[in-house]
Amino acid sequence: MNAHAMQPFTVRATPCADGANLVEISPGLRLQGFVMTFEENEEVFGEEEPADFVYKVVSGVCRTTRLLRDGRRQVSAFQLPGDVFGLERGVTHRRSAEAVSPCDVALVRSSVLRRAMDRDALAANQVWALTAAELERTEEHLLLLGRKTAAERVGSFLLSLSQRCGSFRTLDLPMSRSDIADHLGLTIETVSRTMSLFVRQGAIGLESARCVVLKHRDALTDPS
Repeated sequence: MNAHAMQPFTVRATPCADGANLVEISPGLRLQGFVMTFEENEEVFGEEEPADFVYKVVSGVCRTTRLLRDGRRQVSAFQLPGDVFGLERGVTHRRSAEAVSPCDVALVRSSVLRRAMDRDALAANQVWALTAAELERTEEHLLLLGRKTAAERVGSFLLSLSQRCGSFRTLDLPMSRSDIADHLGLTIETVSRTMSLFVRQGAIGLESARCVVLKHRDALTDPS
């Protein structure tokens, strides 16, 4: 990535006596865990695999996906640095997760997290807050898929991603057009045509295929 790329988020970790780390899952909640590196498109966990760990992105970007019955892929969400994912109600994962780009991911055993929640009300509240935030993002995504046009979907996606990245002017897209299309329920061609339309309208500029300059945010909020 160029100079405008997202800066890595550093998970605070301190060495334990047994060589493991204390990973900060959320402010004030530090649990024993470790960090793994994943290459681009490498699987972090698979659908229906045991949900033995909870994950937090240290650097890079991940995506959670699910294959539909007709073989199409649905990208449920993108996990950015600092995001926690893999929290499950049951004992297996409902979706798969892969690295969008080379990334470091912190892992904490689900059993360790459950024990912390059982003995500490603050830890339980922290996990509840994480779950509620994920639910809010899911609700926003469902609204986007069900009620918005293709242009509104792409515009909303760019604005949401820029806010999450803290990049309000220049936005590096770590994900491909295919990833974006599968996340927004569109075709790659529709995503590309919509981006080109935004360029012609002056709403965005493209310094490269992955580097977007947000020129007029209002035009993305209500594209005509």
